[in-house]
Amino acid sequence: MSWVQKLNSLIILPLLPIELLISVPNKRKPSRAKRTPSKTRRGAAKTTPRATQGRESAPQIRKKKAKEVLKKTSKPKEIVDTKQNATAYFVEIDENREGQRLDNFLITHLKGVPKTHIYRIIRKGEVRVNKGRAKQTTRLELGDRVRIPPIKQVNDRIKNVDASHYDFLNDATLYEDDSILVLNKPSGMAVHAGSGIKVGVIEALRVLRSDIKYLELVHRLDRETSGCLVLAKKASVLKQLHQDFKNNSTANGRLDKRYLALVKGNWKYGERSIIKSLNTAARRHGERYVVVDENGSFAKSIARPISSSEVASLIEVKLLTGRTHQVRVHTQSENHPIASDTKYGDTEFNKKMKGFGLKRLFLHASSIKLIHPSTEKPIRFEAPLPGDLQNVLSKLNITST
Repeated sequence: MSWVQKLNSLIILPLLPIELLISVPNKRKPSRAKRTPSKTRRGAAKTTPRATQGRESAPQIRKKKAKEVLKKTSKPKEIVDTKQNATAYFVEIDENREGQRLDNFLITHLKGVPKTHIYRIIRKGEVRVNKGRAKQTTRLELGDRVRIPPIKQVNDRIKNVDASHYDFLNDATLYEDDSILVLNKPSGMAVHAGSGIKVGVIEALRVLRSDIKYLELVHRLDRETSGCLVLAKKASVLKQLHQDFKNNSTANGRLDKRYLALVKGNWKYGERSIIKSLNTAARRHGERYVVVDENGSFAKSIARPISSSEVASLIEVKLLTGRTHQVRVHTQSENHPIASDTKYGDTEFNKKMKGFGLKRLFLHASSIKLIHPSTEKPIRFEAPLPGDLQNVLSKLNITST
């Protein structure tokens, strides 16, 4: 640029508007980013009106303020556990609980709590053994410290049980010592509470016999089945008897369970071994319905006739396994269903038996022989046939001996 051009620029600059001499930032707002439309459940594009974008609606504001007020004024929720305490507590394992599985210990300790909830708190790690997580199959050892989380028990139904309504269970006691209690369970009473059943034998006895610190079922009987029922008064006794029941066989000889059953028709087999595997998980119309299944659990029974007629036969059944409904399904599979069995029985035969005065399942746990866990000596218990069943046999001219 020559000196003449420079001089001309100096003369022109002062004449320019002041706005052009000062660097002014661009005040124009940046263009709004293009929103990616969110999809509704039907796949259509969903857009927010421009007037409400980035702003909370009046109902949202009111809800937010209400939450803030509630947070400031509300008290923390109180949690009630089994020991009337709002905090977790610890249980130290003694010799009575030694060797027990964690889940079985909790089921016994947390009476009234559903099993599903017990397995859930184990899975979540809320239950701890010696400050560490543990599996449901963990075997507890002497001195272990088990953390029990706060749990609200459903024990109100047991607390409200009137013990005087179950005095008949005292009269039904066949035998009792420091280790076991043997009962002649009446028909129509379940051994424990469950769906639709508020109180069973075990719940009633825990109220009736509050002097017994520990009381658990060794085995089970169907609700309609009467007869010998064994309960343990020590955890060590329960463990030993469970092993005997589990390992029952002709070779073992530590256990001998026998039932009396009135079955359809004339039993012509003589003494007969029934070895048929059972599927105890089968269902029919939403209910358990055990069926013979070669892929099921091994099951063996030995049946022998006591007295027979063309209409019905009284048989004795010795169980060598303890599958659910084993006697009922095995006799049905031999075309001799039990009288008045509404699940596995014969409708016409049941109607005929009703005419002879039978109003319940004719199945009675007549005797049980076991090795006493404390003395290691064999001991046998017998439950006499109830009077209503004896009357039916008399009308059929069938003897029970």
